[in-house]
Amino acid sequence: MAGSAPEGSQFDARQYDAKMNELLGTDGQDFFTSYDEVCESFDAMGLQENLLRGIYAYGFEKPSAIQQRGIVPFCKGLDVIQQAQSGTGKTATFCSGVLQQLDYSLVECQALVLAPTRELAQQIEKVMRALGDYLGVKVHVCVGGTIVREDQRILSSGVHVVVGTPGRVFDMLCRQSLRPDNIRMFVLDEADEMLSRGFKDQIYDIFQLLPPKIQVGVFSATMPPEALEITRKFMNKPVRILVKRDELTLEGIKQFFVNVDKEDWKLETLCDLYETLAITQSVIFVNTRRKVDWLTDKMRSRDHTVSATHGDMDQNTRDIIMREFRSGSSRVLITTDLLARGIDVQQVSLVINYDLPTQPENYLHRIGRSGRFGRKGVAINFVTGDDERMLFDIQKFYNVQIEELPANVADLI
Repeated sequence: MAGSAPEGSQFDARQYDAKMNELLGTDGQDFFTSYDEVCESFDAMGLQENLLRGIYAYGFEKPSAIQQRGIVPFCKGLDVIQQAQSGTGKTATFCSGVLQQLDYSLVECQALVLAPTRELAQQIEKVMRALGDYLGVKVHVCVGGTIVREDQRILSSGVHVVVGTPGRVFDMLCRQSLRPDNIRMFVLDEADEMLSRGFKDQIYDIFQLLPPKIQVGVFSATMPPEALEITRKFMNKPVRILVKRDELTLEGIKQFFVNVDKEDWKLETLCDLYETLAITQSVIFVNTRRKVDWLTDKMRSRDHTVSATHGDMDQNTRDIIMREFRSGSSRVLITTDLLARGIDVQQVSLVINYDLPTQPENYLHRIGRSGRFGRKGVAINFVTGDDERMLFDIQKFYNVQIEELPANVADLI
């Protein structure tokens, strides 16, 4: 069935709630500690002056909700689980917490940050470097697809922070090129993705190699019960700053669906919308790499200008395409879920789900890319007969109402 969720992957809200209650019932209260302090300004957080300079130079003026509550407990050395939707400033929250606590006179790795994709790791490294500009922080990004010897050379010359993907980081630890002795902070970004089947074992393996007394920070947009369960194994009385599922608003993002009836009709619908797409920065999501290539060919054969990126392309090509898209010289990007979390493009104001995601959680990561930091955005979902159930699940999961697309779509953007 084209575009529908595979058998058994349907989201069951009742099951989710039951699992959450079981995990976070009375015994959950013993595990988590709550933290209620809110800092309305960066100045009130007791941060080093040079870190504040970096924060303001980066363009932040007022902390977002997660930053108001999340930076201080992390700076105090507490274990934290922080949940907030994409685009609300999670990255700057843990980067600030790490930068505040580093000993800059010791040029050894003191903080390890893991992310699920190369793009996201590079994004985090950029933010860490920018915020720590006046502190003289040394950050290195360790990801696959790069030369191992180069990583070894940089690590041996000394860095304060390593940001990376689990495979390459584990490799560097095993080769003893990355020495764990001075690592005091361990951050998992997009923990829901990291702790999904693919990375769970690698995270455990890495954790075994780190010093026993280590501060752990877990950051995510969605926090499935399995992720919470796993965090219990390696966290000590973590502070839980959690936006409840019903409060995970997709505020400022207008969401619509187009009833395309059959898979074959999606292409015509997209071409009809192309003029609207091209006046703004748009991202089109499909569910497979092969479909990225297919759709790109179809659009180009009709003389529509589009860029495309997916995990089979080499890193260099992906970087060039993302640069073109960020600069605005290319305005329409076709991609897969894998890269949803690495697209940090301020100007994206339209997201099209050509295919609905197979998991409701991924819907947020896709459309959370539009309307970042309160900018308005529009999401359009193409829905075939087979997709109706998934659309219903998404609406229930996020407690949103998705309306049919009106004729005046261009006026909305």
